[in-house]
Amino acid sequence: MKASRRVFLSGAGAAAAATALTGAASAQNVIDAILASPRRGAWNDQFDAQVSASATRVTSNMPVLSAETASFVERAIADYSQIVANGGWPAVPSTKKLQIGVIDPDVEILRRRLMISGDLSPRAGMSPAFDSYVDAALKRFQTRHGLPADGTTGRYTYSALNVSAPVRLGQLQTNLGRLRQMVSSGTLEQRYVMVNIPGAEIEAVENGRVVLRHTAIVGKVDRQTPILSSRIHQIILNPYWNAPVSIVRRDIIPLMRENPNYLRDNNIRMIAPDGREVDPLTVDWSTEEATRYRFRQDPGRINAMASVKIDFHNEHAVYMHDTPQQNLFRDQERFHSSGCVRVQNVRDLVTWILRNTPNWDRRTIEHTIQTKEDVRIPVADPVPVHFVYFSAWSTGDGVVHFRDDIYGMDGAAELQISTAL
Repeated sequence: MKASRRVFLSGAGAAAAATALTGAASAQNVIDAILASPRRGAWNDQFDAQVSASATRVTSNMPVLSAETASFVERAIADYSQIVANGGWPAVPSTKKLQIGVIDPDVEILRRRLMISGDLSPRAGMSPAFDSYVDAALKRFQTRHGLPADGTTGRYTYSALNVSAPVRLGQLQTNLGRLRQMVSSGTLEQRYVMVNIPGAEIEAVENGRVVLRHTAIVGKVDRQTPILSSRIHQIILNPYWNAPVSIVRRDIIPLMRENPNYLRDNNIRMIAPDGREVDPLTVDWSTEEATRYRFRQDPGRINAMASVKIDFHNEHAVYMHDTPQQNLFRDQERFHSSGCVRVQNVRDLVTWILRNTPNWDRRTIEHTIQTKEDVRIPVADPVPVHFVYFSAWSTGDGVVHFRDDIYGMDGAAELQISTAL
């Protein structure tokens, strides 16, 4: 930072030397005005803030599901126990929009909050100014909590900031138990896929490191994605979609009552137990007669699974798949499905799964999808898949991650941020 200031001053000095004496005095007055400005920290402190943030990066290629992560959570529990013993952190008043450039007494409270959790360096000092130090620290906090790192205190950020230290400690302890149970079971292999339900995120792991990370859409609160372990044994390109009875009952029947053309408009066919196609107009939609039939959607652009289905045996009849609703991956709360898991950039994941399956490289996958023909591909080396529920973990370097306890499994109401707002 001092070097940057010297460069700035030396450049200004060189310019001044090239002018007349009066011009030099004028240039010096401009420099003095900049250095005396109350907003000076916004440019002068920015370089230290960036260096500080890079020293403790939030992102990591360490898997959430690993023995190494469990040891880091133990360390985080010790740190948070000390924070709790010291009185925790202050609640930040949530009545104002705080962002870079704002000068407000509440910024001092925000600074203390971020310092205690390790997001803001004590070097930043105490000030009512929301400078680049606070901006970098708040973005770090937001990233650790799965929030958009915009450096602005919106309602989700305030809710995450004001979860108390004792509750966060309890969340870590609860999730450590889940981690230990998984890593001690001996089921983890060198290559596996993990779906973290609270994080709505997928990791493809190989040799102890994350090689692919995908945004996911998981089950709604009333249609939860189950916790399970299985093996991916089949990839289906251009799949037919068969609606489960729960969706027929909850969605299709009500939609048909409103719009008798719904099945036709969505390329969904009704199939009788004997395999013949049934005319929807012959069914009494005021009853649940339709649950006797199978509802099959043809492959195509509007198919619920779009281009890909990732198949694995499980008692819940769930799977992973593509989706025509790509816009949902941009949502902050990605809990929209009926239990299955939608995968962003799913073809990258499928290519990785099929890596050891002969004759199925990325080019062949893409070409087959273009044919729009339903093709089933047995996976040569079935890949383990784990659907897990981790709402808190640590990847080391003092970085502790927290997510919304969307299904209420952690036992504290204030951790269910999405359902409370």
